[in-house]
Amino acid sequence: MQKKIIYTVLLLVVIIGFFSYFLFSSEDTNSDYVAVTPIAVHNNGMEFIDSSACVECHKQIVEDHLKTAHFNSFQPANANTIKGNFEDGKNSFKLNDKVVFKMVAKDSGFYQEPVINNQNTPFYSAKMDIVVGSGTKGQSYLMWNNNNLFQLQASFFTPTDSWINSPGAPDQLAPARPVIERCLECHTTYAQNLSGSKKGNQFHKKNIVYGIDCQRCHGPVTDHIAYHKQNPEEKTAKHILKYSSLSRQQRLDACALCHSGLRIKTTERAFTFMTGDSLGNFSFPDYDKTSLADLDVHGNQYGLLKASECFKKSTLLDCSSCHNPHKKERGEFSSFNQKCMNCHNSLSNPIVCAGDKAEMQQMNNNCVQCHMPLVNSKAMKIQITEEEEVAVKVRTHFIGIYNQQNSKESGN
Repeated sequence: MQKKIIYTVLLLVVIIGFFSYFLFSSEDTNSDYVAVTPIAVHNNGMEFIDSSACVECHKQIVEDHLKTAHFNSFQPANANTIKGNFEDGKNSFKLNDKVVFKMVAKDSGFYQEPVINNQNTPFYSAKMDIVVGSGTKGQSYLMWNNNNLFQLQASFFTPTDSWINSPGAPDQLAPARPVIERCLECHTTYAQNLSGSKKGNQFHKKNIVYGIDCQRCHGPVTDHIAYHKQNPEEKTAKHILKYSSLSRQQRLDACALCHSGLRIKTTERAFTFMTGDSLGNFSFPDYDKTSLADLDVHGNQYGLLKASECFKKSTLLDCSSCHNPHKKERGEFSSFNQKCMNCHNSLSNPIVCAGDKAEMQQMNNNCVQCHMPLVNSKAMKIQITEEEEVAVKVRTHFIGIYNQQNSKESGN
């Protein structure tokens, strides 16, 4: 009887051990993955995470992307993100005969302070809470007033390394301009509008995804991260939007949302278009095909590209043919020139440049500088002083033949 009890106990121990092994080993398989806490949640339920969660598997891509103008297009204001100077003698600009704007650094942050008629006390002191723009051409600054977002009157212009009156602002002291959701749609990955109106400027401060990050183009990544954490041996990307799976127009639409000038919205709100959607279902441009070649160079790279013969004669050319959105490529002319030659040298009848040989040599055979020059914008002009106004130079995306005055002669 005693032996039978012992055998029974031993059998129970073996059974318990057997099930415990599979139970706990199964838990251990998933124990390495800890769900990533979202930093914001879209109105459609999509969760946004911090880009740092992508570093473990995509370290170089993330580090490169953090340097791009896209990522740095909308950032909290601090000593690293503000490009303007706060040193005496370099921290002000004269708005008119009565008003001088001074930029002041304090322990609590960075401020714009207009002084009227040399008074000791500024008319107001407005804190710069957010920086808009990477600083390549310049920056503007936003402030919070409770949950309401406003643009401040002073901006920074990189070509002259100086503070200026914000583009479009009057030459008189003016109220801060409300910032609406469409403005944020092209500078952030997501911002939650609390006002109930697309023209309102009230936003959830803690539900903003700063800059244009991975999720703007690749969609939600929480399932992607969870799957690959739990299946580290899987090398094929799962649960993520791949650009190679998109049609040419879908790829173009992803860029056209913000690079096709002013768009007329349908009933849809900002941040409703997602990469992979058809942009025409959400908004349409305020120009027609007959005026494409006359578009301003500021903000309408998509329209100008579509007007180019290079685009018209290609079935493959899109924005990503020349631009790698993961990397900062500004100034890398040799790389862009090679992309031009990759197409033109592959044609059955390669194009031979008929330009002046001496000029070509002087420009180091720079295709981009010659066929996509910097052109004065008609829409974007900067008031440097009371007397001096300059046009912002923008590289045109109308690929064509230009004379020495940079006027378009014909598309080719």
